[in-house]
Amino acid sequence: AAAGLRNRVVTLSLSDLQDNNEDSFKKFKLQVEEIQGKHCLTNFKGMQFVREKLCSLIKKWHTTIEAVVDVKTTDNYTLRLFSIGFTKAAKNQKKKRSYAQTTQVKRIRARMVELMTKEVQNCEMKEVIEKLKLG
Repeated sequence: AAAGLRNRVVTLSLSDLQDNNEDSFKKFKLQVEEIQGKHCLTNFKGMQFVREKLCSLIKKWHTTIEAVVDVKTTDNYTLRLFSIGFTKAAKNQKKKRSYAQTTQVKRIRARMVELMTKEVQNCEMKEVIEKLKLG
């Protein structure tokens, strides 16, 4: 039975892990590395948002900006991070559309990559997971 569990990937919501219903839209993937009696030792495999949460963030008449970066942590884990951002209407804007120009999108994407790299490359994997849990 233990051999059947090894390397299996388990998907859990953050609310299942912490008894907090506010973070139920974050899904964590954990891979079983070792079995000790009735306990499974797992390793972080990934995190993503639930589809309904992503759909609620995406709006018409706004620009969606996505960024991807590969970052190595201080304990030599390589993470591929995905980030998504959206334009927002100004406070006194009359138009219903709030699109960004291509050069603005490129600058915003570069800034997103810079921030993700800065936040992750000076941390250990455990600290990165804590940052992901907190949002």
